[in-house]
Amino acid sequence: MIGYYVHHVGSGHLHRAQAIAQESRIPVVGLSSLPRPDGWVGEWVRLARDDQGPPDADVTAGGRLHWAPRDDDGLLSRTATLSSWIARRRPRLLVVDVSSEVAVLARLHGVPVVSMVLPGRRCDDAHLLGFGVSSALVAAWPATATEMLPGLPEIVARRVHHVGAISRFGVPSSRRPPIAGRRVTVLLGRGGGAPSAAALHEAQRQSPSWEWTVLGAGADGWRVDPLPALLGADVIVCQAGQNAIAEVAAVRCPAVVIPAERPHDEQRVTARALVAGGWPVRIEETFPASGWSERLEATRLLDGTAWSSWCDGEGVARAVRVLTLLHDRRPAGAVA
Repeated sequence: MIGYYVHHVGSGHLHRAQAIAQESRIPVVGLSSLPRPDGWVGEWVRLARDDQGPPDADVTAGGRLHWAPRDDDGLLSRTATLSSWIARRRPRLLVVDVSSEVAVLARLHGVPVVSMVLPGRRCDDAHLLGFGVSSALVAAWPATATEMLPGLPEIVARRVHHVGAISRFGVPSSRRPPIAGRRVTVLLGRGGGAPSAAALHEAQRQSPSWEWTVLGAGADGWRVDPLPALLGADVIVCQAGQNAIAEVAAVRCPAVVIPAERPHDEQRVTARALVAGGWPVRIEETFPASGWSERLEATRLLDGTAWSSWCDGEGVARAVRVLTLLHDRRPAGAVA
């Protein structure tokens, strides 16, 4: 059995976990402060939040960790729950997506760890500690996307398995049939940094020949299945989060990408790598206040099929193969 720790910020970690769990022949147990998602098959362990207590001036333990607030009841509860679950269920592998602290905790219990790696500048002590205790590192982008982990020591970088983008949709067999008019879909994430309603309204006003669909909280509302709106788009506007880029790539649609501010420069690093690799994107530093009609027309002409090298539909299968290999090489009952 495999445990899978799911970080609660955004939706990408959860979507990736769901895709991998559905593909795996080995039972996968979810561990997260998120509620059990619809459609999850198997056990789901709900963890307490550790970010609800009073402010702590030293949550990083002197820069050696990312988040470990002192005297926090939530942190005490979640680590105790994880330890209890490991002792009771004795998993043969724990996937961590993502937390250096959880990776270290699991390894201190003798459980091998596979850490999902996010883009960005991940050279700090806490990241290197989590990477160092992991038996394998998995990156959900292709190896041809260079500089997604700028400055990472070579001894760590060469341990990364590049499996390609992991889309919950796979790669749909076809896009929508041609129809009259132009369509743009705005895909807003849950991690923050979305444009204001006024900015979106102004962009729509500037492009009257385009039909806009805005997906996300505070707009049309969050859609569990955005696939029809993505397949129906001539251009997608999105941030540079891993989940958003994977889904845009899966439907082979050119995109206006506006990286949001994230820790470790995650989305800006991704945006630069997309441009350097020639993927069909137009990068904007911030949500533009003008020029939307021309911007959408220019983006529409980019070759969406170039996304095939970012997301070929095999990312989930490759990730599962990494996990299966590590799981099966350990004798049943082993904890070291």
